[in-house]
Amino acid sequence: MHVLMVMAGGLVLLGVFVLFGWLWGANAAGMALAAKVFLPAWLLIAAANMWVGVAHAGYNVREEFPILLLVFAVPAFAAGQCLRAAGRH
Repeated sequence: MHVLMVMAGGLVLLGVFVLFGWLWGANAAGMALAAKVFLPAWLLIAAANMWVGVAHAGYNVREEFPILLLVFAVPAFAAGQCLRAAGRH
């Protein structure tokens, strides 16, 4: 359940980034830039989530690494789709 909530949070955060990209640039290029900026920010957040799992929840890195990949990949895929959609305009 926690993994789904973190991924949903990533998708909401992507929406906030893209919204601010639209407000900042008022075009698809601003939205694309926001999606590009989202990726390293989300990687840091996902890594912090992994660190909490290792340091406080008692999991080891081998157990948490696949979760890190999953948590990062779903919102990153959505960001890639935003980039593809912005590239068409």
